[in-house]
Amino acid sequence: MDQETLDTEYDVIVLGTGLTECILSGLLSVDGKKVLHIDKQDHYGGEAASLNLSQLYAKLKDGQISKEERENKFGKDRDWSVDLIPKFLMANGELTNILVHTDVTRYVDFKQISGSYVFKNGKIYKVPANEMEAISSPLMGIFEKRRMKKFLEWIANYKEDEIKTHQGLDLDKNTMDEVYYKFGLGNSTKEFIGHAMALWTNDDYINQPARPTFERILLYSQSVARYGKSPYLYPLYGLGELPQGFARLSAIYGGTYMLDTPIDEVEYTDDKKFKAVKTKLGTFTAPLVIADPTYFPDKCRPSGQKVIRAICVLDHPISGTADADSLQIIIPQSQVGRKNDIYVAVVSDAHNICAKGHYLAIVSTIIETDTPSLELDAAFKLLGNIEEKFINVVELYEPVEDGSKDNIYISKSYDASSHFESMTDDVKDIYFRVTGHPLVLKPRDTQEE
Repeated sequence: MDQETLDTEYDVIVLGTGLTECILSGLLSVDGKKVLHIDKQDHYGGEAASLNLSQLYAKLKDGQISKEERENKFGKDRDWSVDLIPKFLMANGELTNILVHTDVTRYVDFKQISGSYVFKNGKIYKVPANEMEAISSPLMGIFEKRRMKKFLEWIANYKEDEIKTHQGLDLDKNTMDEVYYKFGLGNSTKEFIGHAMALWTNDDYINQPARPTFERILLYSQSVARYGKSPYLYPLYGLGELPQGFARLSAIYGGTYMLDTPIDEVEYTDDKKFKAVKTKLGTFTAPLVIADPTYFPDKCRPSGQKVIRAICVLDHPISGTADADSLQIIIPQSQVGRKNDIYVAVVSDAHNICAKGHYLAIVSTIIETDTPSLELDAAFKLLGNIEEKFINVVELYEPVEDGSKDNIYISKSYDASSHFESMTDDVKDIYFRVTGHPLVLKPRDTQEE
């Protein structure tokens, strides 16, 4: 980029091209803000990038196999786009809404995930996608199925302003345990509702008010209803397409992008507020900065959790899934004597992220012991023969302050959950703190490129 043409003053500087940062830079550009977006890395995606095989080996494997050997086994680099942080989109979730609202759907194609499975007593079962599947599901006995059907009908028919649809329950006062009790649901049904539909990673939710769980189950049901099969969507060519889609959006509205540009120094005003960043391309000023935790480690703290993710390359579909080209498996913590669930996200060459005949299964959970790899054993058994395995352990960070004092707004690390809802909560939270008003999503008139 030509030094002469670069402005030095902006409304917002964004550091890091993770999805959170790219969505915010896109939204703020659309709002008419002049945005400068910088990444020290030479590729989009920050901590959540999609990498080709040689990048993946370089990052996560010592003792490289030779390029020749690798290509004989797995094909060319260009056939691979492997997510470091695997997550699916809920068809009716907030990220999908933001993609539609900003028209980024023009740049990214999605494919549905074929099924959602839950682990019980050593086997996997399809999570019922609708009332018909619930009735035929081997997860429940005949009487439990009727109770489950009544529970799902209550969720579907509940209207805030029609007391008779509440069936005597108050979502803000009654705990989820009391709701389960009201419908007479047994432990194993509670487990798959709480973990495979509401997608809680542990059981803390049971003694909390029912509303958040109610909303999560409703989101799950509506997402399934939208396309059938499963509630999840996934972009062709991998999640790395999403930050780039938002980057294109920002660029259309005048945003400036600089990759491979390390920050030499951050400058502050006399009253310790953010002032500017110094780079090899010059010094750039703005009243505020948005960044991922790696840019301001001194302003972040560990959340106390570490996540292990194991990226497994397979040459076969997962058994017991009718050869599905993609799926999610949830292993509830109680089934394997843990405190946190284990997630398995499986995608394949159908999504253009790996060479023909291969599957990628990415297993993740929150670490609970000193031997994290062993914590994933139950998942590895389900996968069968694994051709290659990459282990990535990351510490989760969160900002110490909200940014109002120093105008430095920092995003949170991506958690172990299997979808983007917690990430979009962070986007909306930062957007509100930066602009002073909530993010209102509505489809907008598309601006021509």
